[in-house]
Amino acid sequence: MILLHIMSERASSKIISSRESVSSQDVILTGDRPTGPLHLGHYVGSLKARVELQEICTQYVLIADMQALTDNADKPHKVRDNVLEVMLDYLAVGISPEKSAIYLQSGIPETAELTMYFLNLVNVGRLSRNPTVKNEIQQRGFGNEVPAGFWTYPVNQAADIAQFKATLVPVGQDQVPILELSNDIVRTFNRMYNRSVLRACRALTPTSGLLPGIDGNLKMSKSLGNAIYLSDPSDIVAKKVKSMFTDPNHIRVEDPGQVEGNTVFSYLEVFDPDTAEVARLKDQYRRGGLADGVVKGRLTDVLEAFLTPIRKRRTEYAADLGEVKRMLATSTERARNTAQRTLKEVRDALGIVEL
Repeated sequence: MILLHIMSERASSKIISSRESVSSQDVILTGDRPTGPLHLGHYVGSLKARVELQEICTQYVLIADMQALTDNADKPHKVRDNVLEVMLDYLAVGISPEKSAIYLQSGIPETAELTMYFLNLVNVGRLSRNPTVKNEIQQRGFGNEVPAGFWTYPVNQAADIAQFKATLVPVGQDQVPILELSNDIVRTFNRMYNRSVLRACRALTPTSGLLPGIDGNLKMSKSLGNAIYLSDPSDIVAKKVKSMFTDPNHIRVEDPGQVEGNTVFSYLEVFDPDTAEVARLKDQYRRGGLADGVVKGRLTDVLEAFLTPIRKRRTEYAADLGEVKRMLATSTERARNTAQRTLKEVRDALGIVEL
């Protein structure tokens, strides 16, 4: 997922596009579905921001294993095997379980209870009209066999957000309708039970575009097989860069080439710290006289310099998976303590009998 991937006029659903608007008082919820290792698109779209935001405010980072099962119930091993893979990627890029509460969704049973209460506050028609879920159902080819868990996962996401009283949730524009549903549920709860227990949140949208896939697709994706993973070894990275989409009309070295839409240059713009050299290469490519192989060679070197320290840290953490599990368990327990306090307030508002 990157968690919660039109825009409402309601103030409670305000959309923020700059991290300059984030304060120390904010609480952020973000996360991923553990269905595979994370890639450069995840880094550009969310991981880099998480490392920065954990220095500014309170941040909860969700490994959404239960949500991942909503469309992987027949492949539980896929989810199980990738929980620690995602955790290793988090640690490798610098997300700290001491600064960010990294938690496993299945480790907080209070979320499931809160989800059940929330399901009573939203009707079937509202869920059916959610454009994000409708698109995802079509992409997965469910047809009329949509698992109920998948159909209602936005309500589960609302519980994830509400249990921490998150004020900001990083999302892509395509995920804003899910955030709006979450706020509708929160408003309904507070109004129905005459309590200001839960808090509506705002969307924090990315300031940069998506990193394209190596095939030129607008989005890098695990499912499309067009990703460079943070854990990819050097030879695999070099092979993937070599296969990258460039300008199909740039047949000979002397031919003028197009930079716009050229995947190699898109990556250099993001990862090459020498912006002046990138500008020079663009100019030469446009004029002609610069081979694709030369540009790809530079990108290979740039990505190797970027990924080497990440790989090194990942290898160090992977050498002691027991310690990695302990860190995740400790961080999950810390997050659960907060969820338990919120659930107590919810139960009190509902008048649930305490045994």
